[in-house]
Amino acid sequence: MMQLTINGDTFDLDVDPEMPLLWALRDIAGLKGTKFGCGVAACGACTVIIDGLAIRSCSIPVGAVTGEVRTIEGLAEGGRLHPVQQAWMDEQVPQCGYCQAGQIMNAVALLEEVPNPTDQDIDDAMAGNLCRCGTYPRIRAAIRRAAAMMPVPSGNGS
Repeated sequence: MMQLTINGDTFDLDVDPEMPLLWALRDIAGLKGTKFGCGVAACGACTVIIDGLAIRSCSIPVGAVTGEVRTIEGLAEGGRLHPVQQAWMDEQVPQCGYCQAGQIMNAVALLEEVPNPTDQDIDDAMAGNLCRCGTYPRIRAAIRRAAAMMPVPSGNGS
């Protein structure tokens, strides 16, 4: 039996520690927002955030997970969309939508690390998330919009 904190909730998971986190999230915890894309961490559809880092959940065994896991289901708070989710809608990013959960999670991790990213920061951070529909210009625009909507981090001593 393993215990994981996912989106602030504790889950007891009776799984093999070698099971990919993706399948523990989808099949055991019932969180279907994280998508299977390639199974080899090449496409980014399965991206989640673990302790602030964007991680491909298909390639990390559940037994190797330390820290809190955040999935797309854990972004909206108090009935309000996360600024990245809202910006995605405002910029009409998705076409087929399959990659969007991973794209959004990667964008959230970027903005939590770099609150005011340059286009190069965005391109570098998002390079591993593939979109077959080619909505990259709208993804970049949504990240810029979300950056403007995000609260300014406090406690940096400036």
